[in-house]
Amino acid sequence: MIRRHLLKRIPQVLGLSFLRLGSANGQTAPTKKSLKIMMKSSWGSDDASRASFAFAHGLALSEAGHDVQIFLTGEATYLMRKATVESIFPVGWPPLSEMRDKVLAKHIPVFS
Repeated sequence: MIRRHLLKRIPQVLGLSFLRLGSANGQTAPTKKSLKIMMKSSWGSDDASRASFAFAHGLALSEAGHDVQIFLTGEATYLMRKATVESIFPVGWPPLSEMRDKVLAKHIPVFS
């Protein structure tokens, strides 16, 4: 890192500003790095908003370009049952059945 910094300064020190090494402002465009994320949840149907966290956040992260997996433990495993998921309506978010269908349509792995 220091060597690169010093090599970029050599033309300035020698008065050779027309020999530019690198871009005009000395910075390169940042590269977008995809993350691998596992969402874990153990909240079940007793708290609808918390039960939806893993699905809502998993969808948002997947749409941002990250690799997402959802891991359900304990009471959250019942969220994969159709009868249970259709009765959950979180506050401020779409019904959990809609989010679960989107998760499955995007082929986000769900382990329970």
